[in-house]
Amino acid sequence: MKPLQRGENIKAFAFTLPAMVPLTVFWFGPLVYLIYLSFMEWDFMSPDKLFVGIDNYRELFTDSNFHQSVRVSVLFCLGSVIPILVCGLALALLLNRKMKGGGLYRTLMFSPWVTPTVAVSIVWSWIFEPEVGLLNSILGAFGIHGITWLNDPHWALVGILLVTIWKSAGWSMIFYLVAIRNVPSDMLEAAELDGANSWRKFVHITVPLISPTTFFLIVVQVIQALQAYDQINVLTQGGPAGSTRTILYFYYQSAFEAFNIGQASTVSVVLVFGCVLLSIVSFVVGRRTVHYS
Repeated sequence: MKPLQRGENIKAFAFTLPAMVPLTVFWFGPLVYLIYLSFMEWDFMSPDKLFVGIDNYRELFTDSNFHQSVRVSVLFCLGSVIPILVCGLALALLLNRKMKGGGLYRTLMFSPWVTPTVAVSIVWSWIFEPEVGLLNSILGAFGIHGITWLNDPHWALVGILLVTIWKSAGWSMIFYLVAIRNVPSDMLEAAELDGANSWRKFVHITVPLISPTTFFLIVVQVIQALQAYDQINVLTQGGPAGSTRTILYFYYQSAFEAFNIGQASTVSVVLVFGCVLLSIVSFVVGRRTVHYS
């Protein structure tokens, strides 16, 4: 290696070192230790850890509770990500119009995102209250019998989804609003001169040009959906009958209720690598879609 090239490599290493040190200490190091614990049997109290090999993984993948948590997580991802994107895009299209008080409306729509999830969940627990809650009162005005939202296995996940969508739609709206405003106006004008109506301009010009934003939001929202915890803990604690127990909440129960650190670490490893795999797949599909569009 030439002295000049060696000097450049040393400089590059010196510049990346401040970022690599905390990344190693707070991410790579704990990840390695997490993988180590996934091969152990440990109750979080005893100083001794028993090596059990892949038994934790074998037990996890044959555990019916884990299978249920995977199903709930998939339903939660589909039921939250798609509506969040659709609502965010609809709000962005609405607020992109020139209207009086547009800045105020944007602030109101975005404010749920910056509000702590615990506080939001407490307020929604009052809204979901079966007897005197606001939601059932509104339904009753239309002659619809009240629903025991958070106590019914068929409706509890729907309640969690309503909270999640309401909180996150404004966040995706901001990204879509910026993307829509970056669509070249000359392309829209040319399409209009060619006789394209508003729907055709939206489908054939706006949607393809904002597709990078869409795939970015899909990746972020899927990861956030897999990491959802606060609203579940406040509203349902994973119940009733495990109907709102996601993979992350299953990890919490394994670690801090059952004190089965080996199983909890195994769940964490599966969750981490699942998020990485989803990110890679979304990135590859997103790049191909954007390229062909």
